[in-house]
Amino acid sequence: MRSDDSWSPGPTDLDWIESLARPLLPAFAAIEAAAAPTRIPILDRDAGRVLGALAADRRRICEVGTAIGYSTLWMALGQPPGGTIVTIDPDAARTDAARIHWRSAGVPDEQIIVINAPALEAFAGRHAAPGPFGGAPDSTGAPEPVVPGSAGPPAPRSTGAPGSAGPPGLAGAPGLAGAPGNSGALDGPFDLVFIDALKEEYGAYLDAVLPRLDPGALVVADNVLWSGRTSGARPSRSGDGTDALRAFCVRVLGDDRFIGTILPVGDGLLVAAWRP
Repeated sequence: MRSDDSWSPGPTDLDWIESLARPLLPAFAAIEAAAAPTRIPILDRDAGRVLGALAADRRRICEVGTAIGYSTLWMALGQPPGGTIVTIDPDAARTDAARIHWRSAGVPDEQIIVINAPALEAFAGRHAAPGPFGGAPDSTGAPEPVVPGSAGPPAPRSTGAPGSAGPPGLAGAPGLAGAPGNSGALDGPFDLVFIDALKEEYGAYLDAVLPRLDPGALVVADNVLWSGRTSGARPSRSGDGTDALRAFCVRVLGDDRFIGTILPVGDGLLVAAWRP
């Protein structure tokens, strides 16, 4: 309980918290710099630190909405050895750029599988087969750099080669066991699902992932405060995603099979444990 009910964390408190954190890796700084000019939506840094902590004991993660890989990288670096992430995004140019940043941070290619498709189509199995390690198929299996000013991808620190057995739990995934398509990469079960894509579809994403969750799995969703619009602190507009986000939060937090809350970090991070 707070000793002073009139106090809420302010900029000084947040700056102090950031000062205690480990130094930001250059890859994170590079993604933040790449996202800013065209306002590519990425996770807030403080929410990223929370996401990395939540991933610390999660070996099979599904991410809905990759963008240029910022949240993916927080989770990948937080995962234990042998952990894997399947991340979904229809924009191959962005996910190719993300792969460059992941490699620069030393993340093995086979740790992260990219599926380039709208998420609901991917969950339904209606998408083109990804190339090696996910992404759009090409002649080499290597994504091309697309970030202006990038020096290009450093050599990946790989723990396996395309066609190898790869990490446990993803046999048959693209580039890991030589099979075409995602070959069950989205079948689950997953012990963490992170949602940060089209706000109007959050409820449908939840429907898609529920059968794929391990007991005790975490469902984490970004933007649930929506800059104050879901609570009514700020006005919303019809079709801006507010109603869908509000309904999603009410649904998850009112479901007896979940134990969860909303953390007021970044733009609001819903965290709920699945207890069927």
